[in-house]
Order: sequence, then structure tokens, then C-alpha cells
Amino acid sequence: MKRWEIKAQGIEGLQQVEAAEPAPGPREVLVRVRACSLNYRDVLTAEGKYSRAPNKAGLVPLSDGAGEVESVGAEVTSVKPGDRVAGNFFQAWHGGPWKGEYVPSAMGGGIDGMLSEKVVLQEQGVVPLPAGYSFEEGATLPCAALTAWNSVVTHGGLTKGETLLVQGTGGVSIFALQIARALGAEVIATTSSAAKASRLQAMGVKAVVNYKEEPDWEKAVLGLTGKKGVELVCEVGGAGTLEKSIRSLAHGGRVMLVGVLAGGVSAGNPFGLAMKNATLRGIYVGSTSEFLQMNRFFEQHAVRPVIDRVFHFGEAPEALRYLKSGAHFGKVVISFG
Repeated sequence: MKRWEIKAQGIEGLQQVEAAEPAPGPREVLVRVRACSLNYRDVLTAEGKYSRAPNKAGLVPLSDGAGEVESVGAEVTSVKPGDRVAGNFFQAWHGGPWKGEYVPSAMGGGIDGMLSEKVVLQEQGVVPLPAGYSFEEGATLPCAALTAWNSVVTHGGLTKGETLLVQGTGGVSIFALQIARALGAEVIATTSSAAKASRLQAMGVKAVVNYKEEPDWEKAVLGLTGKKGVELVCEVGGAGTLEKSIRSLAHGGRVMLVGVLAGGVSAGNPFGLAMKNATLRGIYVGSTSEFLQMNRFFEQHAVRPVIDRVFHFGEAPEALRYLKSGAHFGKVVISFG
């Protein structure tokens, strides 16, 4: 079978290789992967910037993928050959609160990821695809969608009538927008592109702020909310934008910290949280149980992923370069078809 491995630091260090087909052990399933999707984490991993520890030799990248169960190991009862599934980001986090012991089970980081024609996953580390989803759509869910779900619903607690602020048009932000609208909440978005602003408005956002034209975009957000501020921020920028996000908050608001797209090594002065009785929480994807809850919501509310572009399996490096460019709107997918 074919798979991609990180042989050297940098996207150019990604190489396609032949590997022996894996076999499932007890409580494991063999999945024939049909599609993968990319996250910014995958670019950082390829470039050796995601963790202080170096990548293990020959790491298979990408946390997100979907396919069909080809065979199962002993003691497997919840899935069967032919089932259409996606793998959970943390293979060992099946449910309950987060524990540090789950970190080594992160796909495409602690363990090999999904950019392979076949993979072995834990029985409790896979979930059925939502009804009617293609493999390409299902592949977008494990990281971006589940991160957005836990940011907006599980921990963000967004309700009808409240306002969410999303940053940019990457996978997490677009999923967060869709979930918020399904809940009956308002959304304000930031972007630097007039074309992307039009697409965001077509998706039902209340207003769009161009942060290139208005670098103090937090002031614009306050103005759009009558100086009240937003109840929830899905913070994908990280240290580079966190202080502005805090300033854009309403009293008692919440910031869900999920990304590092804006770079920076300092989060500025977070004391604004205290002055507003606001909350800052880190979100590190989610569990298999939360994945199942999200999929039921997506089916109920007809939420479908926004896919920007689909690359072929042999074009994996090109797909990573495209994602890194920031030109995408929604998810970038690799199809094995």
C-alpha cells in the first residue's frame, strides 16, 4: 500500500512510500482511507514547528480522514466491515474529561496519521459518518469541526440571541459560524478579503470586519454591538490576536483559545478578562463521545462542510502548500479516488 511519510523537515520532506499493509489487533479496525483533510497543524508538523520534540522518523501526517472499515480484530462489536467511518483525533480519548495521558494518541503527531491508503484505528476511536456525507465531507470533521463544536457548544455555551466572533475563513471558523447560525445566534467575522467577506455574508453573518482596512478591529466589533461586545470568541489567531479578542468581549463573555494562526509569543495583557469577569479556555479538539454528539447535531440541522478544494492523493505536498497560502475558504481535502 502507499502512504506519505515526513522524511525531512519542511513540506518538501514529505515522501510517498510503499509500506506493508497493517492488520488489526484486538478491539482494532482496519480502515481503507478514502479521503483526508488538512489543518494548519499539519503544515506546522511538516515544518517541524508544532512541537518542541522532533517528529519521529517516517511519521505519517494528517489527523483527519474518513473511509470504510475493511476488517476488524477480535472483540470488536460496535463496527463491522463496510461501515463508513472517520477516525477521532485522539485515539485514546473516548469520553469524559481531558487527561494528559491522551496526548500521545494524537494522530499525525504522537502516532501515525491518516495520509495512508489503509490505517488501523481503535474500535472506540472511530465514529460513523453523518447520514448522506461523502468521504470527502466526513474527512473534514475530526479536528476542525469537533474543535468548533466544543468551542461553541460544549464549553462555549452559545445560545440563541448571543453573538459569536470568528476570525478568518479556515475550517474551524467556518464550522463555528455554521453551528452558531444553527443555534440561532448572530455571527461577526473578520477577514482581509472582499471576496471572502461576500461569501461570509451569504452564509448569514451579521457583519464582516476587514482587519487590513481596520487593524483595530476590536473597536469595530464593539461598534457593531452597540459597545456591548460579543458573548463568545472562537480564537484561532492565538497570542497575536488574543488581547484584541478580549477587548471585543461583552462582560461575562468567553474566549475559546484554539489556534496559533496569528503567531506571536506573548498574549499581551490578559487582565481585561478580570475587568469583565470573562473566561478564557483552551480547546484541544475533543473525545469520541463529543464527536458522536456533534454528528447528531449536524444531521438534525443539515450542517454540511464547506470544501474549498480537493487534491488527489499524489498531490499531498501541493495541498499543504495551498493551505499554508491562506487562500482557502473552508476545508482543503485530499481524495484517494
